[in-house]
Amino acid sequence: MRVLIADDEPLARERLAALVGDAGSEVVASVENGERAVEAAERLQPEVCLLDIRMPGMDGLDAARLIGQLANPPAVVFCTAYDEYALKAFDAHAVDYVMKPVRRERLEQALARAARLSGGKVEKVAQTLGPQRQRSHICARVRGNLVLVPVEEILYLQAEDKYVVVHHVKGQVLVEDALKGLEDEFGDQFVRIHRNCLVARARMSGLTRGSDGRVFVRIDGASDVLEVSRRNLPALRKLVRNL
Repeated sequence: MRVLIADDEPLARERLAALVGDAGSEVVASVENGERAVEAAERLQPEVCLLDIRMPGMDGLDAARLIGQLANPPAVVFCTAYDEYALKAFDAHAVDYVMKPVRRERLEQALARAARLSGGKVEKVAQTLGPQRQRSHICARVRGNLVLVPVEEILYLQAEDKYVVVHHVKGQVLVEDALKGLEDEFGDQFVRIHRNCLVARARMSGLTRGSDGRVFVRIDGASDVLEVSRRNLPALRKLVRNL
């Protein structure tokens, strides 16, 4: 069986790799965070992913959501120290878990069970554990390649036809998410300035008025100034005063 390992601790990865080898399976990749796990899963198409839950940046649950959306998603086994309630959630949806420190016998059971599972189960588990969890990254495809944009690096989101343009510190990508859905999910991090635009609160540096009376918001890290609609101006002025 082809196995991908993701854990932020090098010694934990080495130990898991040894146990996977002892169980007669092949480690196709060993990575240190969720972002690399998603990229490797798409590129290498493992049959099983062993994901640590608590990792810096993109954690195991966010990685599992994205892995579950791949064309041929692998089964996922979580390596976890979660409490009994969360473990019941894993078990109820037939996505396995192993408790740390991992024992060889338990890992062998998990790998055998994971081989019989579909990747679609991952999304159900993620929803059960926290349906209101915000994503740490926005996922897009650029010329067939997966691109993961950290939410903290997004400057603003702008609706354009059937897509949303994600403007971030390294460029821009198109995603198929609805702007309203992104507002509902990230309402504590972004503010609506226009019917077609959300701006990262942490990136706003102030307001400016044009010669024609229109008001624009300045954004740190962006050359653009974005127009504020009359409807959204009062709330935005109040927000800027409190920055």
